[in-house]
Amino acid sequence: MARKKQKSNLPSFDELIVPTVKALIELGGSGSVEEINTKVYEIADIPDNILQIPHGDEGTVNEVDYRLAWSRTYLKKFGLLENSSRGIWALSKSDIDINALDHIEIVRTVRDQHKQTLPKDKKEKSTGKEIVEITNEVENTEEWKERLLNTLYNISPAAFERLSQRLLRESGFFQVEVTGKSGDGGIDGKGIVRVSGILSFHVIFQSKRYKGSITPSQIRDFRGAMQGRADKGLLITTGTFTREAIKEATRDGAPPIDLIDGELLCDKLKELKLGVETKLTETVDIKNDWFNNL
Repeated sequence: MARKKQKSNLPSFDELIVPTVKALIELGGSGSVEEINTKVYEIADIPDNILQIPHGDEGTVNEVDYRLAWSRTYLKKFGLLENSSRGIWALSKSDIDINALDHIEIVRTVRDQHKQTLPKDKKEKSTGKEIVEITNEVENTEEWKERLLNTLYNISPAAFERLSQRLLRESGFFQVEVTGKSGDGGIDGKGIVRVSGILSFHVIFQSKRYKGSITPSQIRDFRGAMQGRADKGLLITTGTFTREAIKEATRDGAPPIDLIDGELLCDKLKELKLGVETKLTETVDIKNDWFNNL
């Protein structure tokens, strides 16, 4: 019963459309998926217990983030958003009147546009089908991440530590060592990152193969273990972070801890081509008008 009540409090994807635009405006017009989602949580005042509801049985993505992916897809098809190959989303124009946006009208327009692309003999049978086809883009994007995270859950803890080590090396860290051992406060390794070839920072990292959400207490435990041993901390997980955990990681006056959750981890592995291969498929478009004009 409690589960059903929680799900009834979940905002629908169309209700998240306007908050997504508001989030991008507050972010200066562009942002990563993580930045946008975090800002939407604040704007829509979504509590942590709702953010921890998983999408599907595997729970590799939370339901709110999954619905936000739908929202971005509809906004892109409506012409208000665009995204780059590096995963950055941006407003397509700077003079958007947020008060004039109607999420119901946006959804209706996108679905009507989709119907117009169908052959005449299929338009009559398209009821409901356009919803499925439009959201296939979202499904395909999330599906590979779910498969990747499921693969990571099945490797050994030592292998995941080595993966974290490789990830940091490929990202520009040097002298990266895996030092994980019992009684070391959960510290799994250390490394050095150099900024602009001048400044260098000693970083201690912790890697967690985790399906749930990292809490503020776990952030504080990690910070206690790294105290006096590094300039920064880095926590890598296949799971997620609660909103309070994110706040704790950047709390004023405390050693900063950077966070990599499961979704960002997937994106980084794809970007660095670590165990993830992107294959491009060829699409052939026949230009009938060209032939008709011969």
